[in-house]
Amino acid sequence: MKIIKTVDAEGAVLCHDITQIIKGVTKDVVFKKGHVVRKEDIPVLLSVGKDNLYIWENDDNMLHENDAAEILCSMCLGENMQRTQPKEGKISLIADCHGLLKINRQALKTVNGFGQMMIASIHGDFAVQKGEKIAGTRIIPLVIEKEKMDRVKGQVDAITSGQPIFEIKEFKGKKVGVVTTGNEVFYGRIKDTFTPVLIDKIAEFGGELFEHIILEDDDKKVTKAIVELIEKGADMVLCTGGMSVDPDDKTPLAIRNTGANIISYGAPVLPGAMFLLAYYDDKGQRTVPILGLPGCVMYAKRTIFDLILPRVMADDEVTADDIAELGEGGLCLECDVCTFPKCTFGR
Repeated sequence: MKIIKTVDAEGAVLCHDITQIIKGVTKDVVFKKGHVVRKEDIPVLLSVGKDNLYIWENDDNMLHENDAAEILCSMCLGENMQRTQPKEGKISLIADCHGLLKINRQALKTVNGFGQMMIASIHGDFAVQKGEKIAGTRIIPLVIEKEKMDRVKGQVDAITSGQPIFEIKEFKGKKVGVVTTGNEVFYGRIKDTFTPVLIDKIAEFGGELFEHIILEDDDKKVTKAIVELIEKGADMVLCTGGMSVDPDDKTPLAIRNTGANIISYGAPVLPGAMFLLAYYDDKGQRTVPILGLPGCVMYAKRTIFDLILPRVMADDEVTADDIAELGEGGLCLECDVCTFPKCTFGR
């Protein structure tokens, strides 16, 4: 491309969109890339501050911003999402279902550290709704070297093994078993106010209560109940009560005695430090998550459960490293008006 004076541009072909901004009235493209400038266009171009224009010159070694944005988009576009058409060198990605957003963070950082290009997204490992914008891509200059785009694509493909940087895992309609532990509930001394909270939360992700068992503080009975729920077909088991360090609180022991793989007992999150996550191998056919939930899940607006639940509902395996990384952002500020997930909690 080359630069010419706008007053001499009649008949020239624009190589980028021209935007007109009138405060409180409009901010939109007034002339699109590829537009052939007419004599009557020149006053309009001057009015939007374009004393000079970039016009097309053929160069096989350079890519226009829209063409380069298409390459970035091809590296990003994953399952269960759609894309917009390029506009002023920008392409947006839109969620096509209710699911969990996954991001290859190393690949994303590689692109954004390469120079002259960018990908901006919302946070990964959180739920997204159908129709929600999840990311946007663009090239910073109007044109970029084709060789540079080839290089960044090669580096990203090496990191992702050719898979997209973004993926949306659709939520599964899981059948959830609940085991409530505690003499005070079992003998009717107090009402169970925990389970209704769980039913509401799992319903947000398409889950439903499969079976609810209430037991006294007997770890052997709790172990047996967990295993029986899984054998009956529960896709996940939530255990409430008995999760503190008091001598009578034996739920962690009961979960361990199922033979499940304990990922973490304790999490760097407040509220929710006394959280337990385990995975039970059901005869090699499937892996069933077991969650030991601290009492704060019953009364606090948001806790560790709200950070882990979307992932297990999307069959996204949670590791010990994942839980350790929750420390940064793991402090809920317990605001009077809760705006989660549009806040710092879990980010």
